[in-house]
Amino acid sequence: MNIDFDSLQLNSPFYTESHLQWRQQLRKFVEREISPHIDDWEEAGELPLELWRKAAEVGLLQLGYDESYGGVSEGIDIFHTIVSSEELARCGATGISSSLTVHGIGLPPVANYGTDAMKEEVVPQVLAGEKRISLGITEPGAGSDVANISSSARREGDYYVVNGSKTFISGGMRADWLTTAVRTGGEGIGGISLLLIPMNAGGVSRTKLDKKQGWWCSDTATIYLDNVKVPVTNLIGEENQGFLPIVHNFNHERIGIVSLSLGAAKVCMEEAAQWAVDRKTFGKPLSKHQVIRHKFAEMLKRINATQAYLDMCAWQMMQGQLQVQDIAMLKVQATETMEFCAREAMQIMGGISYMRGCKTERLYREVRVMAIGGGSEEIMRDLTARQLGL
Repeated sequence: MNIDFDSLQLNSPFYTESHLQWRQQLRKFVEREISPHIDDWEEAGELPLELWRKAAEVGLLQLGYDESYGGVSEGIDIFHTIVSSEELARCGATGISSSLTVHGIGLPPVANYGTDAMKEEVVPQVLAGEKRISLGITEPGAGSDVANISSSARREGDYYVVNGSKTFISGGMRADWLTTAVRTGGEGIGGISLLLIPMNAGGVSRTKLDKKQGWWCSDTATIYLDNVKVPVTNLIGEENQGFLPIVHNFNHERIGIVSLSLGAAKVCMEEAAQWAVDRKTFGKPLSKHQVIRHKFAEMLKRINATQAYLDMCAWQMMQGQLQVQDIAMLKVQATETMEFCAREAMQIMGGISYMRGCKTERLYREVRVMAIGGGSEEIMRDLTARQLGL
């Protein structure tokens, strides 16, 4: 078996020695601290709290954040983040990332639009792995259609009184803060604000969503907000201008989903390849059957195409040139590649891939959340068509 995805990046114009060293460092961390325990954590339905501290010690949580708040920003770019997502996927569970690094979508609005006092309170503790922050956008009646959220925040003196609910909130059961989209004005995007809600505030309650198809180790919650009093100083950015920080977050969230999906596709191919080499059928290794060999060729073709598209989009993002339709179509490309590779890997491995403990079995169950979360495939296609003027 000779599948070396790392070699594809050795001569890449996008990946430097810094990226390769980070990959090696993080891979050791995943192999030591995550992979041996992931099956148990999946069955438990949550990660141990000490994992956040360990992730901070290796530098995973701090990438890209201002060094004055405990971050690591010098020499760090989007490709370090891509490497992080791909390496976390190597344990065979994309749910690890949706919980351990959920601050990647919950913290940027605070870091980019919050007040100095807010940043000083929140950012260092999150980056140190001492506390956690999640993003509260999705509601029972509004998901990708952010403009239709109904959770309200009514101002009364120095406080907002918040009512409503959020659901499918990754990391929601463990979160100390929730970066929350609320309606402070009229209908549509012009009436949305972002509030930082302390999860220990009176009127906040939460219910664990633990009957999921995948992402078992990632705690997911429905959060109820019943007359929650939030100081006006917890407003992130300007009132009724919360849609901009939300949209600003989307590209980075989708790059993360793409990287995870691509990493998962590689894991499926690697696991199936090892099985095909070791498994004997009709007097020869399974890998020597032409129909099986063609499956691997097709998987590799799709993985390489997705990698190239991802790398180019990431570079364009760094240059401020990324087009909306490209990040949308890239997400679709990546989740379809993950689904194809998971399916073909299961076909190659047969019955063993239907049993828990097989990475591909778990990743196949996680395909749908990747294809829906961060903007469904249908919405991504429609968004692309609208950008084309159709």
